[in-house]
Amino acid sequence: MLISTIGQGLIWGILGLGIFMTYRLLNFPDMTVEGSYPLGGAVCVMGITQGMSPVVATLLGVGIGMLAGLTTGLLYTKGNIPIILAGILVMSASNSVILFVMKSPSLSLLKQKKIHDLFQNLNLPDYFDTVLIGVISVSLIIILLLFFLKTQLGQAYIATGDNEQMARSFGINTDKMKIIGLTLSNGMVALSGALLAQNDGYASVDKGIGIIVIGLASIIIGEVIFGELQLSERLLAIVVGSILYQLLILLVIKLGFNTNYLKLISAVVLASCLMLPTLKINLNHKVMKRSEER
Repeated sequence: MLISTIGQGLIWGILGLGIFMTYRLLNFPDMTVEGSYPLGGAVCVMGITQGMSPVVATLLGVGIGMLAGLTTGLLYTKGNIPIILAGILVMSASNSVILFVMKSPSLSLLKQKKIHDLFQNLNLPDYFDTVLIGVISVSLIIILLLFFLKTQLGQAYIATGDNEQMARSFGINTDKMKIIGLTLSNGMVALSGALLAQNDGYASVDKGIGIIVIGLASIIIGEVIFGELQLSERLLAIVVGSILYQLLILLVIKLGFNTNYLKLISAVVLASCLMLPTLKINLNHKVMKRSEER
């Protein structure tokens, strides 16, 4: 169970990295992820059941996720629809697309090939194939992200999130940066959805409910624990935060909590992590004030 949770935490980390691209680097939340996550899984599972290679089906899932992000980007930048509303529109539309693709609310991978089968000949212990898939996927994503963010285009992307007006004054097409960010972000989220759908053995239309909380929890837990970090370290901290969050959920289950309340517990954990830095600052101010009074 522990190894399986770590493996799933690594794959959930890809979701956290995707949300980081918009929530932290562009400074806005993107609700599209609640649609692109199950969409990636649904397209991947449908592709596999239709005889596609699991790798090709996974890439197809990534592609459809990127298309969802691109749609949100165009609605936001060209249609002048507020980002929250644009994301909700695409998320809502994604549910219908998933039902169209799968022809039912859920689709099983029973007796079908999965990406895990690629490591069949390695004779790994139980669940280590999930860990290996997570390590390979996360490593590739982090390397590609670091490469992208160090290019001229990547620097323009970061500048757009830091100060949009100043970025425009330097001739940066900030709308283009937002579209790129939403497209890449949702591609990563869909990759996470495709890999976890294969790990779980099925895709479902309701798998995206509340996943933005899981992604944000990964980011916030990493930031609260590790504090100020370099970019590469921040990306790794998100993955570590994701694993810790999954271990926390496992602990909650082991303690006998009703799993129907997992979303509520997730929200409480996230809210607590978000409030922690403020509580820490307030506590430090009080300690300093008392020291001065003495």
